[in-house]
Amino acid sequence: MQQRASEHVPAPSLAVVILTYNEERHITRAIDSIRALATEIVVVDSFSHDRTVELAAAAGARVLQNPFVTQARQFQWAMDHAGLTADWVLRLDADEVIGDDLAAAIARALPGYGPDVAGVNFARRHIFMGRWIRHGGRYPLWLLRLFRRGQGRVEDRWMDEHIVVWGGRTERLHGVFEDRNLHDLGFFTAKHNAYAVREAVDVLIGRHRLAAEDAGVLEAKTSGQAKAKRWIKQRVYNRLPFGVGPFALWLYRYLAKLGFLDGREGLIYHTLQGFWYPFLVEAKVVEFEKAMADCATLPERRARLAAMSGLPV
Repeated sequence: MQQRASEHVPAPSLAVVILTYNEERHITRAIDSIRALATEIVVVDSFSHDRTVELAAAAGARVLQNPFVTQARQFQWAMDHAGLTADWVLRLDADEVIGDDLAAAIARALPGYGPDVAGVNFARRHIFMGRWIRHGGRYPLWLLRLFRRGQGRVEDRWMDEHIVVWGGRTERLHGVFEDRNLHDLGFFTAKHNAYAVREAVDVLIGRHRLAAEDAGVLEAKTSGQAKAKRWIKQRVYNRLPFGVGPFALWLYRYLAKLGFLDGREGLIYHTLQGFWYPFLVEAKVVEFEKAMADCATLPERRARLAAMSGLPV
């Protein structure tokens, strides 16, 4: 990275919250990317077995530990128990990086925002096998990650949770915001296999009314892109016949949205993330529904789904 432009700008009142589990390969890099910008850095660790806690503390973060259930509940635990005092809160994943230009933009913008601004969206770009995936509808991927403390929360969902805000409008800031995971394809596929279980549970909760759904992203202020995608997924995609959605999504990403321009790495990424993963979600939905077929009551369905998924539904 270039010399950080924000080092010569007074830091805004900003707390950064990073959730971790075995992130020794990424945590120092993540903290370094926001060190000059943040007034508080809090790492909430899910009892890592590697050097994550040691490295986070050495990099200047205050480290707390809490058992993991979901990303949403872990982040909310941080909001409730970390004793944050800053005016603004930034959620950053351990494998993400805030670039110098975005850090400088945040430092300039936050002190000037009035009370009518409650949240800020960033355009995240995904680096896969060393290549920036520019096409397939994957960039710019606008995400609301920065919000005024007391005016934001994360949806309580098993998967695909988003930050929502209230009491003000949202803004956009431009600059480098990267998801650059350093692990291999084995890690990528294992992670998405676990994600597929969680997303399938969310689908079945909505389909069978197994629990109250958090519709925050559809009802509150957040990234307009996230809101549109959630609406399409719930109202259109999840109602398609089995297998149609993943194939249509791959065609849309790879052909209509020019994913083929991302080269060999793009072919791998768009096929795995745009076809294999959503197909796996649908397959798990079928598997779980078959397992629940003989359950006569909602408590029986919840118990069977919990047993099949390994999640405390």
